[in-house]
Amino acid sequence: MAWDEWEELKSQTGSGDATHMRLNQYPADSGGGTAGGQGDLVAYQDDLGAVGHEAFVLHGRLHDDVDIAGAGADGKGDGSTAQAASALKSSNFVMGAALATTVEVWTTQVKSVLTACAHISNHLDYSKKLHAQNDTTIAADLSGLSVSRLNEYFK
Repeated sequence: MAWDEWEELKSQTGSGDATHMRLNQYPADSGGGTAGGQGDLVAYQDDLGAVGHEAFVLHGRLHDDVDIAGAGADGKGDGSTAQAASALKSSNFVMGAALATTVEVWTTQVKSVLTACAHISNHLDYSKKLHAQNDTTIAADLSGLSVSRLNEYFK
């Protein structure tokens, strides 16, 4: 936009000294938590269980398949990649230090992903159990009340 276009738009908005503010927003009927309930988040226990199970499976696969630090471990516990890094360093190759750094960074990142998977799995399992317990408690509390008594709660 050129400067003269900007000045023209400013003059079209009214007096130059008035301050106006306009907030952009989604229309009321587009969802996002509106009164019609269109934007409500719904999570079913089966869905939570499935996501938690997949996170658990992913954790197991990652734990077993991506351990480059321990793969091909020798008697000292150094993996083949760490052994290669050590051999390269001892021969004064810069690649040795770079490879050792790569193993350290990789191991740190894998641990972060494993932790995230464990948190997801544990949290969803916990949420599923907690909501099931809450449903049972609410059903037990409501089962002893008469319809007229329930009606009083909703007034």
